[in-house]
Amino acid sequence: MVEARIDGGLVGEETEATATQQRESVMDEDVETGLDAWHRGECSAAGVTMRAMPSRVRYERLTTEGVNPRSARLDRLDAAAIARLMNREDRRAIAAVGREAPSIGKAVDLIVAAFRAGGRLFFVGAGTSGRLGVLEAAECPPTFGTRSGQVQAIMAGGRRSVFRSREGAEDDGRAAARAVRRRVRRGDVVVGVSASGVTPFVRDALATARRIGAATVLVQCSAARATTAARVVIRPVPGPEVLAGSTRLKAGTATKLVLNTLTTASMARLGKIYGNRMIDLQPRSAKLRARAERLVAEVAGVGPARARRALAASRGRVRLAIVVARRNLPAAAAARALRAADGSLRAVLEERFSR
Repeated sequence: MVEARIDGGLVGEETEATATQQRESVMDEDVETGLDAWHRGECSAAGVTMRAMPSRVRYERLTTEGVNPRSARLDRLDAAAIARLMNREDRRAIAAVGREAPSIGKAVDLIVAAFRAGGRLFFVGAGTSGRLGVLEAAECPPTFGTRSGQVQAIMAGGRRSVFRSREGAEDDGRAAARAVRRRVRRGDVVVGVSASGVTPFVRDALATARRIGAATVLVQCSAARATTAARVVIRPVPGPEVLAGSTRLKAGTATKLVLNTLTTASMARLGKIYGNRMIDLQPRSAKLRARAERLVAEVAGVGPARARRALAASRGRVRLAIVVARRNLPAAAAARALRAADGSLRAVLEERFSR
């Protein structure tokens, strides 16, 4: 059972933002989540929206606030026409992410280096952006067998913001700084997620993380120059939304694609994937148990019955079961072989054929 840890005390705490920070504040998304246990706290959003009202950000100039001329007749289209229009626009999100492959690769290198040195990965955001970070963090343990707390999320507004919108929370940069100081340490990677690129919660989280000594990455869907302290900026710009300003649409799609790539590519580089198979999946449902059995049988080249016996001997650990079945070893000996190969399944399996 994977748990998400969200600090419910992020909203409603007295802000300590300086006058300069207040002038630079903006809009977007926030909350705090991880994978260990729930934190508890009061979530009173009173005053959050007004106290950080920005005066210098020109929102009307942001790509994410633009008006899309291709959807100007949206309210007069029938349902099928709307579906076709939105599908055409979604292709722009895919293309935009494709153009960011070099920057995504740099971010993956940071994440892999951090994991190898014992660091952790944090996604920080508000609203839709924050919820996408929560989703990505929650999916890593069952997909890749990551340890508890290795991938976490910090969302503006606290636990309740995951399920119900708290729009003012994105402006509380002080809450973000507190959350980062409390949870992030030197050697971690903090990925700020902000569709507009100007969200105060994300901006201040990244600035604090950088001071601590964490590597920083920003994912934004606006063409504006990043104003945050990010070492790597990933900037897929899919253009104005079909519904003007609704960044849960193309910006959300582009963001999800980027986060998918960051985690999948990182885990591939860390040896948690064999070919294109999930060798560290957690077989805790009927579907996943069946998938694990097929995976062991196919990779090890054995029949279903032997695959099931290997999984039982390995207590459901797929990577270990493959070695048990393929090399006909007891579980303890298979575990030693994997440790000697630094966990690389490919190295262990190919060793048998290199002799």
